[in-house]
Amino acid sequence: MGRLVLRRLLATIPVLFLVTLGVFLLIHLTPGDPVETMLGESQDASAKEALRHELGLDQPLPVQYVTWVGHLLQGDLGRSVRTHVPVVEDVGRRIAPSLELAAFAMLISLAIAFPVGILSAARRNSPVDGFGTTFALFGICMPNFLIALLLIFFVGVWLHWLPISGYVDPFSDPLGGIRSLTLPAITLGLALAAVVTRTLRSSLLETLADDYVLTARAKGLDAGAVIRRHALRNALIPVVTILGLQFGTLIGGAVITEYVFALPGVGRLVVDAVFSRDYPLVQGVVLLIAIGFILSNLVVDLVYGWLDPRIRYGG
Repeated sequence: MGRLVLRRLLATIPVLFLVTLGVFLLIHLTPGDPVETMLGESQDASAKEALRHELGLDQPLPVQYVTWVGHLLQGDLGRSVRTHVPVVEDVGRRIAPSLELAAFAMLISLAIAFPVGILSAARRNSPVDGFGTTFALFGICMPNFLIALLLIFFVGVWLHWLPISGYVDPFSDPLGGIRSLTLPAITLGLALAAVVTRTLRSSLLETLADDYVLTARAKGLDAGAVIRRHALRNALIPVVTILGLQFGTLIGGAVITEYVFALPGVGRLVVDAVFSRDYPLVQGVVLLIAIGFILSNLVVDLVYGWLDPRIRYGG
C-alpha cells in the first residue's frame, strides 16, 4: 500500500505541471486586461504602464510562467491583484463553506441513493424500481439552478422553513449553520444522489447475476443477506469512483449554487476572480482544486483495495 501511495504521488508531478501550464495559458489568453479592469479606461497610459510593471504583466508570457512556477515551488501562490491579499489567505477564508457544503451534500446523496438504489436492484421491474429509475432520470436531467429556485420558493418563501440565503458558521452556531446549508446541500445532493442511484442499481444488478451470488441463494440465504454479505461490497467499486470524482466537483464546481444561495465559497471566489482578470487568484484556486481531485482519486484507489481483496497493486 505504501508503494501505491508513493507511485501515485510521483505520478501527480507531470499532471500538476500540465495543470499549471494549462490554467496559465487559458487565463492569460482570455480577452481582457486586469489593469484596465482595476484602473478603468479614464486613467492615463503612464499609470497603467506603472501598474502593469508592478504586477509583472509587462514581461513575456514564458518569463511570467517561470516566475510563477518558481514561487509555487517555494509555497507562494502569489497575491491577488485586486486586494493584494495572499491567495492562500483568500482561499483559506472561502474553503470552509465549500467543504462543509460538499460534505453535507454528500451525506444527503448517500442517504437517498443507497436505499433507493439497493431496493431498485433487489426488486427489479417492480413499482419501487420504477420510482428509483424515474428519480435517477429526473435528478440527472434537472439543472441545479432550477432545483435551487424551486426549493427557495416552496421551502423558503412559501413555507418559511429554512433561510434562502446567507451563511452561518456551523462551528459557532451548529443549528444556524445546518439551516443555512440545508437548501444548497439538498440542491447538490439530489443531483449526486441521482447519479449514485443509477450507478449502484446497475452495478448491483450485474453483481447479483454472478455465480457466487447464485450459489449463496442456492444455499438458502434470503435476498437481504445475499445483498449485504456478498453482493453489495463488490458492487460499490464503481460507486466509490463516482463519489471520489464528484466530491472534487462539489468543492470547486458548485458555482451556481453558491451564487444562488449567497454562500461565500471557493466557487464564487474563482468566478469573481475570472471577471476581474485576477490572474494569481484564478491560477491558485484552480491549482488547489486540481490537487483536491488528485487526493480524492488517491483515496478512491486505496478504498478499492479494502472493498475487494482480489485487487493487488503490483509492478
